[in-house]
Amino acid sequence: THADRPDQTVSLADYLARTKQGHERIYYVTAESFAAAQNSPHLEVFRKRGIEVLLLHDRVDEWVATHLSAFEGKPLQSVAQGDLDLGALGGNEDRDARQTAAADCAPVVERMSKVLGEKAKEVRLSDRLTESPACLVTEQDGMSANLGRLLRAAGQDVPSLPLILEINPDHPIVTRLTKETDDAQFADWSHILFDQAMLAEGGQLQDPAGFVKRLNELMLTLAGQPKSQIWTPGG
Repeated sequence: THADRPDQTVSLADYLARTKQGHERIYYVTAESFAAAQNSPHLEVFRKRGIEVLLLHDRVDEWVATHLSAFEGKPLQSVAQGDLDLGALGGNEDRDARQTAAADCAPVVERMSKVLGEKAKEVRLSDRLTESPACLVTEQDGMSANLGRLLRAAGQDVPSLPLILEINPDHPIVTRLTKETDDAQFADWSHILFDQAMLAEGGQLQDPAGFVKRLNELMLTLAGQPKSQIWTPGG
């Protein structure tokens, strides 16, 4: 993200030479294309704080990142896996505000967890997002979502990955959900946020027709139209 170009001219040594004091990890994101990596919602807080992230978009990069755990004593860390703790890089100065947001959003997190069920291993507030309403992350020591897609494309039998939905408490959609009393609409919003997060990180939806139907219903509701006018695929 230092140059934001697809040219593969940045070495790990170059990356470390530009790190700030307290920068103890080599952050990276993997994706199927440069555009997908460059526009990943997982980068938002890093861009906001001026922290460089490596954009890895070649298929071999997944295996390289998996087997190269550190370089010159600095561990490699995917920005799309595990908890995010920027520590000395200034990621925790808003701790009081985050604690307040956590208390305010606790009912939403609980409701959303129940609505999504097994679709999401966990729902929690995000420290990664500054603009997007939600994103999906995988467990720290688990397989990345991108690697799972690559293995499936190669014909491998890959079990379903436990996906964690992180929501941005400052986004207007999430703020609206704290006041949503209609259970059906709350469920539609929850599934749409999950599916949008899946699409944003390059995944495929298990039920694309259901996503379109929910989206159409909400758009018509917001437009003040009755749901009987909804068009659905094949309908």
